[in-house]
Amino acid sequence: MKTTKGAYESEISKAITQWEKDFLGRGSLSVKTDILRDMIIVSLQGVLTQAEYKVCETHEGLLTIKRTRSKLVESGIEALDDIIYSITGEEVKGFHTDLSSKTGERVMIFKLFNNLEKKIAE
Repeated sequence: MKTTKGAYESEISKAITQWEKDFLGRGSLSVKTDILRDMIIVSLQGVLTQAEYKVCETHEGLLTIKRTRSKLVESGIEALDDIIYSITGEEVKGFHTDLSSKTGERVMIFKLFNNLEKKIAE
């Protein structure tokens, strides 16, 4: 049976939520994954703690939280790449991430070598 785009997206969301809990000690409140051409875009809501929101009220605090959170996520990049490969069979060419201190949302973009969306549709 052929795996659907929605099934891939759901499985990636669940795996990244579990990775957050295992690696970072806590998961986000909600995760949504979208496959678009050769990209997997993951939106994670509720990433920051209440204390981190408070620290983000100053510009210096905001930069510190963004830098620290980015280093934490990027230190686990091998495991994230493995998650994507184990679910999709596609290797990750590049990884990009950013965090909004206003919304507490993190966006992760996995850039793949191949067009996964097209492969799923075939």
